[in-house]
Amino acid sequence: MDNLKIYTDFLISPLGTIKIQATSHEIIKVIFDSKKTNSLNNSLTKECQKQLTEYFMGKRKVFDIPFSFKGTNFQEAIWSAITKIDFGATTSYKNIAAMVRNPAAIRATGNALNKNPIAIIIPCHRIVRKDGQMTNFAGGTEKKSWLLSHENNYKTKTY
Repeated sequence: MDNLKIYTDFLISPLGTIKIQATSHEIIKVIFDSKKTNSLNNSLTKECQKQLTEYFMGKRKVFDIPFSFKGTNFQEAIWSAITKIDFGATTSYKNIAAMVRNPAAIRATGNALNKNPIAIIIPCHRIVRKDGQMTNFAGGTEKKSWLLSHENNYKTKTY
């Protein structure tokens, strides 16, 4: 990735500004970022904007865009595991740790989720405490609450 050109674009969403970064082949970052800089977009950043807009309108439940992430083996296992959580569903940090065959790594799971480079598309907002309470979210618990409520409002609707 070091020699690849990075394209950047922004989406103004109901939760604030979202920064989207991509190579010519895949999305590599989707984060909440109010520090808007110059854009140099490509077809993937535009497609990501489109799909996120559809998500926020309640018209998209599954993202169909190539993405990749770089992290430790554990982080990558956690991020891959959470892509399997259905729209509108939640699961616990404990369940995710068990999914990656490391059931004692509940705190490490939370730390990995906090470093998720592709918010919403890799749905770390769907992870809650085993008692159902919301905890940390890189974008803030208000955003996490909004995302879960949004998905709950649209999970039974079909398009």
